[in-house]
Amino acid sequence: MKVAIIIPTYNERDNIQELIKEIFKIHPQIEILIVDDNSPDGTGEVAEKLSREHKNTHVIHRPKKLGLSSAYTRGFRWALEGGFDYIFQMDADFAHRPMYISEMLEMAKAGADLVIGSRYKGGLRVKGWSFLRLSLSYIANCYARMALGLKIYDITSGFRCFNVDTLRMIDFSSIHSKGYAFQIEMVYLYWKKGYLIEESPITFFERKTGKSKLSIKQIIETFFTVMKLGLSRS
Repeated sequence: MKVAIIIPTYNERDNIQELIKEIFKIHPQIEILIVDDNSPDGTGEVAEKLSREHKNTHVIHRPKKLGLSSAYTRGFRWALEGGFDYIFQMDADFAHRPMYISEMLEMAKAGADLVIGSRYKGGLRVKGWSFLRLSLSYIANCYARMALGLKIYDITSGFRCFNVDTLRMIDFSSIHSKGYAFQIEMVYLYWKKGYLIEESPITFFERKTGKSKLSIKQIIETFFTVMKLGLSRS
């Protein structure tokens, strides 16, 4: 069984090395792909150093900041060509803790086509966020859930495990979001195809260092992406 983790990076120099070390401590056989968007802080150079130290670490360097959506789809294509059985996506900032990988993988092996590391199933489990940030995230999920008719608590979570057999059937060219709305589009595509989506409860932590990439522009994109998907559904 081959498992890959796709980690997009932009200015994550202070986080990525510790994260890779933690992942390999628990799962030494997993292969990791870092997709770096020419980070000004030198994250790409750190990633290259890690790839020389760990044969299971790979790096794709992109010329500039091209967006979260294209970073993940580029990573997915790499993993699909590499003959992997399961593909994870996770953030580089330690918001997604490696200790949850095992449980999510077991759910995928048991038959789930997509496993979401869920902050909201069974209660709120978010540490370090302000009330405003938590409210925005929770309201965004409620809005998306109602507009799209999905019975999923955490549609915007970026911690996921995909079964390759179903990921291979997704037309990435049909995804129009550039930022965090990509997460919603992927869930919606899986739901439309009738794939089994499961949620695995996790505790989400505020990033260890650095600044959040969430912007007003991305919030607006998310709002209109859900509206567009909802209209197409109706």
